Amino acid sequence: MFFQKLLLDIGKALSGEDVKALTFLCTDILGRNLTSVASASDLFSHLGNWGFLSAEQPHLLTELLIIIQRARLTRGLDLPAEPSSQISPYRKMLYNLSEDLTDADLNDVKFLLANYLPRKKLEKNVSTLEIWLEMEHKDLMHEHNLDLLETIISKVCPMLMDKINQFKAQNSTSPATQESGRPRSVSVSNAPNQVNQAPPSLGAERSGSFATQEFTPLTECSVNASNNSTDFPRGLNGGGDCGALSHSLSAHLKIDVVQTMAPSEPRTSHTTDTNTEVLGTYPMTAAKRGVCLIINNLNFADGLRKRDGTMLDEERLRAVFAWLGFEVEVQRDRRAAEMLTASRELAGRDHGPADCLVCCVLSHGKEGSVCGVDDRAVAVEKLREPFNGANCASLAGKPKLFFIQACQGTGKQKVVRVCADGPAHGAVCGDALKGTDSIPSDADFLLGMSTVPSCVSYRDRETGTWFIESLCQNLVHMVPKGCDLVSILTKVNADVAKKTDEAGVKKQMPQPGFSLRRKVVFPIPKAPPPSLPH
Repeated sequence: MFFQKLLLDIGKALSGEDVKALTFLCTDILGRNLTSVASASDLFSHLGNWGFLSAEQPHLLTELLIIIQRARLTRGLDLPAEPSSQISPYRKMLYNLSEDLTDADLNDVKFLLANYLPRKKLEKNVSTLEIWLEMEHKDLMHEHNLDLLETIISKVCPMLMDKINQFKAQNSTSPATQESGRPRSVSVSNAPNQVNQAPPSLGAERSGSFATQEFTPLTECSVNASNNSTDFPRGLNGGGDCGALSHSLSAHLKIDVVQTMAPSEPRTSHTTDTNTEVLGTYPMTAAKRGVCLIINNLNFADGLRKRDGTMLDEERLRAVFAWLGFEVEVQRDRRAAEMLTASRELAGRDHGPADCLVCCVLSHGKEGSVCGVDDRAVAVEKLREPFNGANCASLAGKPKLFFIQACQGTGKQKVVRVCADGPAHGAVCGDALKGTDSIPSDADFLLGMSTVPSCVSYRDRETGTWFIESLCQNLVHMVPKGCDLVSILTKVNADVAKKTDEAGVKKQMPQPGFSLRRKVVFPIPKAPPPSLPH
């Protein structure tokens, strides 16, 4: 009750402009959906509901009040003198710029943006902070692309360029400051893809063409048809836990990275200086990392064998992702239609305060698809589609991680003690029929497949699957070292490639595919690593 009284007193001491400033500063923490914030009490309630503000953790409030130069409230109301560091340097830089721009400067800014923003967003009552938010919403500006902002500030008030240059210098030299804010949500339409609209130079005529980007191909694995083993790519070795290079999609799969824009907006080609651009990391600052959905199919109708050993995989995944801060939800023995329903229901939730999303599917499979317990196949693309930027705006710009444990090939395997996830009888079963391409075409997805197309994926009836076991072991081992997820999956590739059955003829090669734009680096959990079943 005392803390609530304290918040009430602070709210009464803040002006309407102060509340708008605090709301702007909290954009990265709570996401863009802050239209319901009309008062300080509303904002404090949002922060409290998502675990960012409490009597035990009031440091964020101290930081916010110091930024807006209301530090007197922290002394008079006995708040901790030591602030947190949850507001990104980028967000603070934008706020400080707004404080130093006069009304005349703001009018000049609006004039220069006349060709970039709708007239309604440039009306007289629109503030500088609202201008910044609209530029981010249109993807004209983010913390790694300040070109348009620099052009405007250099023309309106050159002396403020020092603030931008200072931020850029700090952001390029300190890894801790990179991507500490949440990535901006892009504008979306009903189109399934998204287009990155690059801000053209002021005064220049804008081109009417797109520039599409193709991902670098993954090193491909060839399948030896004589025994269905995988020939490993040259140069694949451990090389240190964190030293593995981040791969992209297979050579035969191409992704156009685009962003949605209004039909009336001109389109602009855009090139990136890859020699100077620093690869950032996705923000991981939320109290809860997000939801981890595990769909675990064990008992199947006639035609597909029971997937003995899969409960160990579920136990490992549940323990590891809970340790990483996720809210784990498990659904077992789902029919194909129920799997689609689960995907759509999860995508329909508000993920605004979350950092990312994880979905793990453990089942039999066909090439590009996974099977429900009713033997019906669901394309992986259909499970992924509800989460793209057009369908789930609250996850736009955030990593969406899918891990699929299922065969992707039709090759029959000999009867050995190790069991593959598929319909063949005996100890080894294969999970693959011809299907559709399942690599995501939208931004910020990662799809970790347990095997390459046309190949089986092995499951030991006593210890679980090779892929999930290695994935969980390497997450536990490498997250505390600060390794990014793609490097971890490369280590999983190397480990699984070394495995074989007792006869020495069965091999497996996992395949990660992704359209990530930044590194995925999970914060190091404070709790000790979980003890995984063997």
